[in-house]
Amino acid sequence: MGSVTGSPGSSIAPIAAAVTVLLLLGIGIYAVAVLDRLVGRAVAREPLRLRAVLIAPVREAALLLMQQRISTERPDAQLWAFAPALLGALAAAGLAVVPASGGSGMTGSIPGMSAGIVYFGAAMAIVMVAVFLQGWAANSVLPLIGGYRFVAQALSYEMPLALVLIAAALPAQSLSVVEIVRSQHAVWNVVRQPLGLPLYLIAASGLAFWGPLNFPDGADLVGGTAAELSGAPLLFWKAARTAVLVAAAAMGAAAFLDGWWGPFIPGPLWMALKTLALLVIIILAGHLLDRVRLERFVVVSWVVLIPVALVDVFLSGLVALWTGGQGGGP
Repeated sequence: MGSVTGSPGSSIAPIAAAVTVLLLLGIGIYAVAVLDRLVGRAVAREPLRLRAVLIAPVREAALLLMQQRISTERPDAQLWAFAPALLGALAAAGLAVVPASGGSGMTGSIPGMSAGIVYFGAAMAIVMVAVFLQGWAANSVLPLIGGYRFVAQALSYEMPLALVLIAAALPAQSLSVVEIVRSQHAVWNVVRQPLGLPLYLIAASGLAFWGPLNFPDGADLVGGTAAELSGAPLLFWKAARTAVLVAAAAMGAAAFLDGWWGPFIPGPLWMALKTLALLVIIILAGHLLDRVRLERFVVVSWVVLIPVALVDVFLSGLVALWTGGQGGGP
């Protein structure tokens, strides 16, 4: 008789992991929607009605689900449906390797992934494909311009993003996100690499095309890649885009803010609080700063941001050599 190679528990684990990641992303998307409204009211000095703010995202989602769906002439329907699914899947893949506690990924299903930081970077790089497909599949001018805009800005944020994550990995002498967090137990990366977190937040804003770096869905394009969307497809696209922002903020909390470490409260709660703190910074920048011109951002990125990110890598490497790469984690 043949031996049994699997068990019910092993087949259920991936499903449970996927459900956990989707649940966390759902909570994160709702949190971003609430934070965006709270920050917007605070910046505009409008009266705060907390109950209305908490209900507003649910009401908006329900209205979009009931709204009639529009379409364009001869769109690529399959790719048009695939693009937001791909974007959401990439966000889920990136979040899955972010540790919520020692020894595991966010879901507890990816223990000790030895190259988690590379996996995250690869997932975020493919975001460009999802956004371009979204713009191209509609068979309309404005969405297509939005897709091309994202392609134009992609390297301008991907290079700083990759470089600062490499710098964050140097003190740990490991590409594992868990080891990167443990290496910060004595000194956080935001302290010993002061250039890293600001550069990462700029790159994260570009990755999720948020705030001043919202080129693909800019108002000058009447929504850009989302210009021809309505109803449920518009809701799914907004949710997928926000999910990318949540995944990027969670990785920032792990790579620069010591992840789950903290006194008095459980590690996962510390991760949530640090992720929310980074989300507030990005959302606040979106309300306080005007959208910059695409060509100006590309020039500044290649002339300033990428060289500064290289300096961050060199300085982090020198510090790692000087200290023997010991982060002080237990």
